[in-house]
Amino acid sequence: MRLVSDVETTSTPAEVFTRRITGTEIEYGITCTDGEARRLRPDEIARMMFRPIVEKYASSNIFIPNGSRLYLDVGSHPEYATAECDNLTQLINYEKAGDVITDRMAVAAEQTLKKEGIGGQVYLFKNNVDSVGNSYGCHENYLVGRGMPLKSLGRRLMPFLITRQLICGAGRIYHPNPGHKGEEFPLGYCISQRADHVWEGISSATTRSRPIINTRDEPHADSHQYRRLHVIVGDSNMAEPTIALKIGSTQLVLEMIEADFGLPNLELVNDIASIREIARDFTGSTKLALKDGSFISALEIQNLVFEHAKKWLMVRPEPEVSGTSNAEIARVLDLWGRMLEAIKTQDFSAVDTEIDWVIKRKLIQRYQDRGGMELGDPRLAQIDLTYHDIRPGRGLFSLLQSRGLIKRWTTDEAIAHAVDNAPETTRAHLRGRILQTADKLGAAVTVDWMRHKVNRPDPQLVELSDPFAVTNPEVDELIAYMEENAASYRN
Repeated sequence: MRLVSDVETTSTPAEVFTRRITGTEIEYGITCTDGEARRLRPDEIARMMFRPIVEKYASSNIFIPNGSRLYLDVGSHPEYATAECDNLTQLINYEKAGDVITDRMAVAAEQTLKKEGIGGQVYLFKNNVDSVGNSYGCHENYLVGRGMPLKSLGRRLMPFLITRQLICGAGRIYHPNPGHKGEEFPLGYCISQRADHVWEGISSATTRSRPIINTRDEPHADSHQYRRLHVIVGDSNMAEPTIALKIGSTQLVLEMIEADFGLPNLELVNDIASIREIARDFTGSTKLALKDGSFISALEIQNLVFEHAKKWLMVRPEPEVSGTSNAEIARVLDLWGRMLEAIKTQDFSAVDTEIDWVIKRKLIQRYQDRGGMELGDPRLAQIDLTYHDIRPGRGLFSLLQSRGLIKRWTTDEAIAHAVDNAPETTRAHLRGRILQTADKLGAAVTVDWMRHKVNRPDPQLVELSDPFAVTNPEVDELIAYMEENAASYRN
C-alpha cells in the first residue's frame, strides 16, 4: 500500500499503525490522617490496603480478573498497570477502572482502621509529587515493531515528548525545596509535575536517573517481532480528554515515525534543560537550540507535528479488526488544535474544561482572586493536592466533573464494565478468562504478562506471546483442566 501525501512516505502494513497495544501504569500517592494529624506512615497504610490481597494470594503483586496488574511498588505506592488495550477509549476506561479499584481498597482499609481502633481516612492521590518534593510516576507503554532501533525511535520522538507537556500536563504549584537536587526555580505555577524529575533523555534506568524514555528491552510479547516503548515522563492525568490527548497524540507521532511520514529532525541540544524551561512558560515561546544550529520554540514544534498529524489522518488506514478509529483520532486532533490555538492566543476558554493544567490553574486563580491569596499560601497548596484525590464526592476533580465543569471522553458505565471484565480485543481477554475461572474455583495460578500457569495438581503452563490473540485452544484446555480438578482446590 502506497501512502499519498505532500510529504515523502513509505509503505507499511496498516495494522502496524492503526492497531497498537498500549497501556499505562499509575503510582498513587497515599496518606492516612484524622483531619488534623497523620495516623499511619505511608508504608503502614499501604500494607493495610493490600492486607486482604496478601491474605488471599500470599502476594502484594497480582493480576486481577480484568486483566490488569495490581501491586505495591517501591516506596509504598499502590500501583495499577492496565491490561493491554488496543484503542484509545478502551485504555481510558481501564486506567479509570484502576482509580475505582484502588479507591475501593482504600475504603476497605478505612473500615479496618475503624475496627482496630486506629481510625482515620485514607487518601489516594493520582498525582506525581508529594509535599516534600518526592516524585512518583505515570508510565506509558506502546507496542512498536522490532525493526526500528529503540534509540533511533527515541531520538525522533524526543522533541515531541519534551514539548508535549504544553498540551497535556497535570499542572502544579511549584514550591522550591533547597534540599532537593535541581530545585533552582522560584515559586510559580508549572505546566507539568514530572518535568523537574527527569534527568536523562534515553536510558535503561528508571528510578536512579529517571529518563524520559526507558530502553530496557522487555517487550512482554514475541521479542522477534515487537518492542515495548516505555515512556516515563508523562504526568498522571485526571481529566479523560487530557488522557486522550496525551496517548492519542503520541500514538499519531509513532505512526508517522514508523511510516517515515516526513517529520523533520528536531533533535535538541539539551533535552533536560529544555523540558524544565517549557514547564514554566504558558506561551510555549521558549526558544530551544537544535543540534543543527537553529532555534525553534516549543509551540512551533507542537504546531509542526500537529500539521503533519492532520495530513497523516487524510491517508491513515481505518483499522480492520479493532484499534483506534479515524473518527476517534479526529477527536484527538480537534482537541490538539484547540489547545495549540489557546496557547498561541492565551485565551484558554475553549479548553478550560478538558486539559488538567488549564482547569487547575483557572481554579487556583479563582481562589486567589476571591481571597487575595499569594501563590505560596498553604490553602492553595491544599486545593492543588485535593484536585487529585480520587475519592468520588471528596476530591475536587470529581466534584467539578459531576457538575459538568469537566468534560467526559467516556462513560461511568464503560468504566464500571472495565473494573470487572478484561478487554475483549487483546490477549488480556484470555488472561481474564483464566483468572476469573481460578478465582471462582479457588485454583492457585501464577501469572505474568505472557505466562499463565496452573500450579496443581500438576503444573500446566500456557504462554501467550501474541498480544493481539483473543482465542487460544491451549487456554481452553487450561480452563478445562481447572474445572476438571475443581474438587482438589477445595481440599
